[in-house]
Amino acid sequence: MSPQFQDRLRDVPAHHQSPLAAATASRNRDTLAMVSRALAHREVALAYQPVMRAKKGGGVAFYEGLIRIFDDTGRVIPARDFIGVAEESDLGRQIDCTALALGLRTLAEQPSLRLSINMSARSIGYPQWQRTLEAGLTAAPRIGERLILEITESSAMLMPELVTTFMAGLQDKGVAFALDDFGAGYTAFRYLKQFYFDILKIDSQFIRNIATDADNQVLARALLSIGEHFDMYTVAEGVESRADAEYLLRLGIDCMQGYFFAAPTIHPPWEAETGRKRA
Repeated sequence: MSPQFQDRLRDVPAHHQSPLAAATASRNRDTLAMVSRALAHREVALAYQPVMRAKKGGGVAFYEGLIRIFDDTGRVIPARDFIGVAEESDLGRQIDCTALALGLRTLAEQPSLRLSINMSARSIGYPQWQRTLEAGLTAAPRIGERLILEITESSAMLMPELVTTFMAGLQDKGVAFALDDFGAGYTAFRYLKQFYFDILKIDSQFIRNIATDADNQVLARALLSIGEHFDMYTVAEGVESRADAEYLLRLGIDCMQGYFFAAPTIHPPWEAETGRKRA
């Protein structure tokens, strides 16, 4: 459902809405209430998923920290179940602030870790988010060299000039930027020349079943060539099978991410390592 349609729904009296529209509006209200409660009670966490090197002996290139909240029963709720509803509200900015704070804390605790955190272009200039970033970078000046900020293609194109200025301002801090879900939005290629993205993450819809899907093979090859042309490190998202991973390796992708390697987890491997050291 489009944000514009959701806005129209809020303006329609409940007794004038169709049963489906009323049910959707009620579900969205429940979702926002759940997110608000989780943030207020700090019932949130990051789930970490490794991004694996395709070449040079493999291994983890970096981790992506994905925001999760807990419902009243303690069940872990992934971002896809709430971010679409919360994105355009103040809750979306609070989610970004929380994710960034958790990510910066993890980077401070794990000096060998490199971590990417998702953000919306709407959070640029949001005072709390900006304060959170500045505080983290000030407390540990070299931490910026291990921080990657991921901005989706569709979000970046909402306000490309603002995003470009924001990225330029962080160049001297060492912060890297990833263009997430590339191919799913409508990036004007003239902006790729102006942006400061270091990493290009190809959307999973072009990666799924790539070993046998001729259309995805052509499309992924084209997206990969764009990344290579602009000297960006390329990541294939949503890799779910060995056949797809092997095809992508032959294609020349730099990194791969997906359930074939590991699912996101709120219990990352360094927690176990810390526990063993204490024991």
